[in-house]
Amino acid sequence: MRKMRTENKNRNIKISSLIAFSIIEFILLAIIAILFYVNIPLTSTKVLYIPKGSTKSIISHLNKTGYELNNVDKYIINFLGYPQSGWIDLKSQYMKKADFLYKLTTSKAALKTITLIPGETSYFFIKDIAQKFNLSEEKLHEVYNKYAYKKDGNILAETYSLPYGMKEDHLLFYLFSNTNKQYEEFSKKIFGYYDKKKWYYYIIMASIIQKEAASIDEMPLVSSVIYNRLKKGMALQMDGTLNYGEYSHQKVTAQKIREDNSSYNTYKNRGLPDNPVCAVSLNAIKAAIFPVKSDFLYFVRDNSTGLHKFTSSYKEHIRNININRDTKKTYTKVKKVENKFDKEAKKIMQTDVTKQKPSSIKSLWNNVK
Repeated sequence: MRKMRTENKNRNIKISSLIAFSIIEFILLAIIAILFYVNIPLTSTKVLYIPKGSTKSIISHLNKTGYELNNVDKYIINFLGYPQSGWIDLKSQYMKKADFLYKLTTSKAALKTITLIPGETSYFFIKDIAQKFNLSEEKLHEVYNKYAYKKDGNILAETYSLPYGMKEDHLLFYLFSNTNKQYEEFSKKIFGYYDKKKWYYYIIMASIIQKEAASIDEMPLVSSVIYNRLKKGMALQMDGTLNYGEYSHQKVTAQKIREDNSSYNTYKNRGLPDNPVCAVSLNAIKAAIFPVKSDFLYFVRDNSTGLHKFTSSYKEHIRNININRDTKKTYTKVKKVENKFDKEAKKIMQTDVTKQKPSSIKSLWNNVK
């Protein structure tokens, strides 16, 4: 009896030992598998954008961009902490998966700010980007020309915080995407939906307003002149349309007007140019969509104030030009401040205008081809 109890005890010990050994063996195999998994080589961009959200949503976002992460990665990330949001500087394009997952939870990118001034062209903005971010100007132009929807106006005029270390294509794709997202948001608030082709009709108009207006106050007035001249079938005859691309900072001369055969020459061509003249601000877009009601057809800059004199009479316009020739330029810089038109447009941008039945705007939108 005692012998049987001893044998049972020994057998139980052996079974327990086998179970313990199996558990240890399984744990060791699991550790080896995990070590093998986290040492898999991975290729990435040096700088990566991580949106705000849960670990699951971030992994989903990364998978859409080709990283092929799974639940194992989710558990590892949760063990390490929580993914950073915003721009992540990975320092290298080639690393082990362990390094990649660790950097997702610890790294941040060094940001630099760059401002696209309203009225500036993509030609000069790309030069600025190349200089500030130490990138190839030639490659930036190549990517821009290949993927931009229009020759200009694809990037909203504002200040951007961008990570140092982005490649040319990633930087421009981000700027394009960011702008298109804002354009879509604005369009849906005003018209109820986003039609890119129609929207860029207003961006083209806004770019002319941006070039011509001396202040934010004047934008809806300049807009009204454009609408009135288009309605009457008159050529716009605006110098600002010839300040496109590399000619942005050049004075428009009689020779330039004679020799330029592009669609930007609104002295030779009726209607709007085929492309935006420059980058635009939100104020210019609002003015393009919400012009002041007027019968103005002409305007000329007043040398004493820097602002424009608007008139519906050609005779009066010529008189204003002659007066201006005898007036020495005394203004320095016009202060741009919000007026009642900007405040009204801002209210519309912040509310659901589809419920306000803006019939004139809707009909105008529907007539854009």
